[in-house]
Amino acid sequence: MGLVLSLSNKVALVTGGSRGIGRATVRMFSLAGAKVVFNYQKQEKAAAQLVNECGEDSCTAVECDLTGTATAQSLVDRTVARHGRLDILVANHGIWPAEDVEIRNMSDEQWRRTMAVNLDSVFALVRHTAARMKQQATNGATRGHIVLISSTSGQRGEAFHADYSATKGALISLTKSLSSELIRDGIYVNCVAPGWVDTDMSRPALNQAGTREAILATIPLGRVGKPEEIAGPILFLCTPLAGFISGEVLNVNGGAVLAG
Repeated sequence: MGLVLSLSNKVALVTGGSRGIGRATVRMFSLAGAKVVFNYQKQEKAAAQLVNECGEDSCTAVECDLTGTATAQSLVDRTVARHGRLDILVANHGIWPAEDVEIRNMSDEQWRRTMAVNLDSVFALVRHTAARMKQQATNGATRGHIVLISSTSGQRGEAFHADYSATKGALISLTKSLSSELIRDGIYVNCVAPGWVDTDMSRPALNQAGTREAILATIPLGRVGKPEEIAGPILFLCTPLAGFISGEVLNVNGGAVLAG
């Protein structure tokens, strides 16, 4: 048997690919043989370093602000223009406002921005990706894979971060709906729900005295995850080994127990 985790001849679009989980996913997909396009918003230097590391022939960085629905189509179109097709979408980008905010004090601006980045843009990306995948010729039953990145926060909630939890919970519901809708077209839709991971987004909380200890107390494994430990399950869901999995929420959280 050959390399069963190979993505040879596949084209992937990974959002939020310049750092954290996205960066690890771009690296892993490239090593698995995929042609990868990823977007970044501000991290131009980090994006250029990643392209240099993975190789310009197989890795392309695109500056794109995924706030709202307006820019998703151009990102999908640029991926197809670069490589001729699109086989995998990993919707990884998102924001987590680090400051605790009670719902009574949460501004309209914060709520709408979190929704625009974490949910609205994903809707638009999926809409244009699914349309493209349906048009593509295929040698088998699979036309493509879509993996949405949620969070344990989307399952058990997170006090003082209602905006973030609401968007991540919506991605889980979106996964279920899209799987039922798109699997008949050979498009698999799954979700990966990480727990606490050592990334730029979560580091302010992890570095705060007292908060880190409280976080670790909720994780039976006794540590936070590494970005590569999330990228691995994402890769798995895009390979033939996951050929009978669709509509699934794969928890990667160090054994943290989900409530409710």
